[in-house]
Amino acid sequence: MSQAGQNLKYLRKLRGWTQEEFAIKLGIKRSLIGAYEEERADPRLDVLETVCEIFKLTLDEVLLKDVSNTGGSYLAKRRQQKMMMAERNVIHFVPVKAAAGYLAGYADSEFIDELNTFTLPMLSGGNYRAFEIIGDSMLPTPSGSIIVGEKVDDTEDVKNNQPYIVVSRNEGIVYKRIVKNNKVKSKLTLVSDNPQYQPYQVNAEDVVELWHAQMVLSKVSQQQRWDMDSLASMVNNLQNQVSSLKKKMN
Repeated sequence: MSQAGQNLKYLRKLRGWTQEEFAIKLGIKRSLIGAYEEERADPRLDVLETVCEIFKLTLDEVLLKDVSNTGGSYLAKRRQQKMMMAERNVIHFVPVKAAAGYLAGYADSEFIDELNTFTLPMLSGGNYRAFEIIGDSMLPTPSGSIIVGEKVDDTEDVKNNQPYIVVSRNEGIVYKRIVKNNKVKSKLTLVSDNPQYQPYQVNAEDVVELWHAQMVLSKVSQQQRWDMDSLASMVNNLQNQVSSLKKKMN
């Protein structure tokens, strides 16, 4: 029985490629990758030859052997690299285009494995994830920035007035500061850094994930600049919001 389908899936994940990325490298449609990996179709010879060229394998190895268990030097090196990457905090990246899918697949290891990854050596051990944000509600953090957050498993561990990626059933994925009210633990108040946006509340039970922001990655050309009048207006609006929040919480 041919091992090609399972080997293609293993080799793709070994490189950290999505099915779409692998399909582009092989010059075929993404749907064919899915069909091969699920063994609904047999890979064409020209596709297998391209796979052999990329991974330095023979046709016999791809067709007849379980390459995940072989001791070949190439695969051994790739496994070693993967292990080293895991030890250095592999960060899965959720772009805006994947946000809708993430809400359905955040707990699905297969879906998470499809996301692109990167590492940041300056981060200490922990569970990290990166999210692309769009919009001006958190200015001066510019739209298009990447927020790297560390997983928070319990809302009780949330630090007051700190920035978080909040994943909830009703609001989707948002980047906000969380203001806690110890008297009303069933709700979380989400506050924007841009005072033109009013704070709002979400039900704690609707929140499925929290990621405490650790780093912001953005292009130099995207850095926001403010004039003094704008800054003064922002400070004034922010003070009004803080006063309003204090009245609600007391």
